[in-house]
Amino acid sequence: MKRLFVCLMVCFSFSVLFNSCEEEEVFFQESLLIGKWASGTVYYKYLSDYSGKTWDPSDDVTEAEAQTFTWTLVKSELTHIHIMEVGGNVPKVYTVTELTATSLKYKDDFGTTYSFTKQ
Repeated sequence: MKRLFVCLMVCFSFSVLFNSCEEEEVFFQESLLIGKWASGTVYYKYLSDYSGKTWDPSDDVTEAEAQTFTWTLVKSELTHIHIMEVGGNVPKVYTVTELTATSLKYKDDFGTTYSFTKQ
């Protein structure tokens, strides 16, 4: 009987341990993303119709010449699908870590972090 009790306690301990390791789902309000964001000389503009554009004046690219993309924000996953001029699409997926009225931070799967301020 003592052995059964010890086995049950071990199983219970493992179940509590593994349940406590789960990350809480994070949701970000997509309306906060709408607008123009800057990081150094790189700009991103998110529109309410789920389209957007990005440009970098230091590369001699103006907003009128910007790269267009579509975007989605599901929970904390931000996806850009860049629309290439020569045809085709390039998807980029990021994990949003902060989104406020003035600050946007996200990271990619390689650990690169990006930080923007609203213009």
